[in-house]
Amino acid sequence: MSHSLQILLISPDLMSTSKLAGLTRQAGGLLETLRSLDDEPRAAHFDLVILDVQAFAEDPAVIVARVQGLVDGLPEKEPPAKLIAFGPHVHKHRLDEAVAAGVDEAVSRGELFGSFPALLRRWLSATAD
Repeated sequence: MSHSLQILLISPDLMSTSKLAGLTRQAGGLLETLRSLDDEPRAAHFDLVILDVQAFAEDPAVIVARVQGLVDGLPEKEPPAKLIAFGPHVHKHRLDEAVAAGVDEAVSRGELFGSFPALLRRWLSATAD
């Protein structure tokens, strides 16, 4: 990668934002956070877009469509950003609905925070293929 890792987190949850900011820093990347689906990202490109599906009341299909629209509106689309959904494992149906709506992968909150370096390697190597 010629640029540093750019991750967009879409979540109003301060605990998730704080944890993910630290994990992203440890991985040598930069994290930008949108607290609302109505906000516009500042960066022109992201390697990963991580969506907190539990933080928004809408149907996961609606949330994913809005996020895909936001990503499609970014000036730089190559390589395309991986879209990852996360939420509590007890809300697996919402994660499954997010996958059905088009996210690249859905993981539990515990998996995201507990296995972040390994997940990053997997997601970014899949992007490079």
